[in-house]
Amino acid sequence: MSAGTFAERYAALAEVRAAHPEAVARAAARRVRPAGPPGASGPLMIIAADHPARGALRAGSDPLAMADRRDLLERMCTALARPGVNGVLGTPDVLEDLLLLGALDGKLAVGSMNRGGLAGASFEIDDRFTAYSAPAIAAAGLDGGKMLLRVDPADPATARTLEACGRAVTDLAAHGLMAMVEPFMSARGEDGRVRNELTAEAMIRAVAIASGLGATSSRTWLKVPVVPEMERVMAASTLPALLLGGEVSADPDAALAGWREALKLPTVRGLVIGRSLLYPPGGDVAAAVDAAVAAL
Repeated sequence: MSAGTFAERYAALAEVRAAHPEAVARAAARRVRPAGPPGASGPLMIIAADHPARGALRAGSDPLAMADRRDLLERMCTALARPGVNGVLGTPDVLEDLLLLGALDGKLAVGSMNRGGLAGASFEIDDRFTAYSAPAIAAAGLDGGKMLLRVDPADPATARTLEACGRAVTDLAAHGLMAMVEPFMSARGEDGRVRNELTAEAMIRAVAIASGLGATSSRTWLKVPVVPEMERVMAASTLPALLLGGEVSADPDAALAGWREALKLPTVRGLVIGRSLLYPPGGDVAAAVDAAVAAL
């Protein structure tokens, strides 16, 4: 399905999905993988799109921005085709769509693992592993696995998520694969919503907890937001880190400036950006991606 326009390739997806499910495994087997491990060829620019599986469809002011799969995939294909973009982070449905569209050759492919902590749910902190497992990531020929770790000291479900993330780090390392851990200190407000604490002190604690997960940290990378005093945050660990984009910023120039400053720190090795680049103000995905690549 790699030939033809995006519209032609997308039109064939439904038929392939229904009549030829074995095509996913065939596409994964013939995918051209990157020449070296993550980070071997310089800074990384990874496009993230694992939000929908957690029921988080908002981008900017549109609560259902990511609900149209064709639109999302077209934006992702545009981003992945830009110079300097190294890879993608997604759940099985998204990565398999991209495989069938022929968009992943030569790109890092990182599978999102725990999507059970649905946005806004009473059990949100109990972030169970409902997508990829480490063996499934290895079997699909992917390059690593990503997990979200929100630590709420007031919620006992945190312990289950910590244990599951530690096991996943160990299992990924046993397969020789990157474990990408996205840690936050979190708390549930009076309105019942879980919010991440984006202060230097909170992120220092989160980074320290995430760095110690698993039987080995040899394959662990961190995925962290840009917060005030990033020097202090990044000093909490020697593990390589990638910066996340978070919500769509009303001031893209300020977001770029924050990424540029944080990228000067020795352990920061690139960017993992989703909504900020896929749904930028003005809608020009290619220009937003190019600006982020330039920050590298």
